[in-house]
Amino acid sequence: MPTRTPDSDEPAKRTSASQTLFRGLEIVETVAKGFTSLPEIVKHTGLSSSTAHRLASALVEARYLQHEPRRGYSLGSKLIELGFQAHRESDVLASAKPFLEQLAAQTRDTVHLATLVDEEVIYLDKLPGQRAVEISSRIGGRNPITTTGVGKALVLDRGEDEWRRIRAHEAAAGKPAPGEEEWLRLMRGYAARDSAFDLGEDEPSIRCVAAPVRDATGRIVAAISVTSAVQYMGPERMEELVGVVKEAAAGVSRQLGGRRR
Repeated sequence: MPTRTPDSDEPAKRTSASQTLFRGLEIVETVAKGFTSLPEIVKHTGLSSSTAHRLASALVEARYLQHEPRRGYSLGSKLIELGFQAHRESDVLASAKPFLEQLAAQTRDTVHLATLVDEEVIYLDKLPGQRAVEISSRIGGRNPITTTGVGKALVLDRGEDEWRRIRAHEAAAGKPAPGEEEWLRLMRGYAARDSAFDLGEDEPSIRCVAAPVRDATGRIVAAISVTSAVQYMGPERMEELVGVVKEAAAGVSRQLGGRRR
């Protein structure tokens, strides 16, 4: 009989590893489509219950998925981190940088660039202000939509049904979402002027003016904001900054092939 060499089973091992990888990716894609329970994952992937559970558990451990009892699986923080890294290398960040720098120099306040990943605000860039104000945001950090200026700016075009859904989703998740009528009233006004405020919903001492960035299709792909403490950002100054922030956002939009509204 031929002698087995130590490496004779390597091709089989590689094939098995590739199959495991693709099955894991299939589970992630299935969860991303909204099938969050194990029976749903099994049905839509064709995997056995034991295999699906084993792979899903490994993905949870690696933070590609997260799991909550009675709510099932959802996308994990590792995917958000990888998505953030991809966004950092995107055209949006490169196009926005000169406008962010100009805005920061002009206002002397903290300037943010943000986008949405998995229905959460992700900060792509942050330029600290020149005032003695501590803004707790960080590049790569996540925040809710309903309590941030950039979050509101990012969903200005979605309409009232979506605004209701977003508020209900965040409220159900235990986030400090506003009441529905107040939220809808604010969003109607913000949509009409194509800009949004943070009036202390996230941190009582902080105020923010934000405006959306649109690509060549007119889709909102990012938002720019100017943020400072309430003593530097009274109602009159916030109104004055609306045009300034919108102009910066419009400049980025033009770089992406979009037009100002």
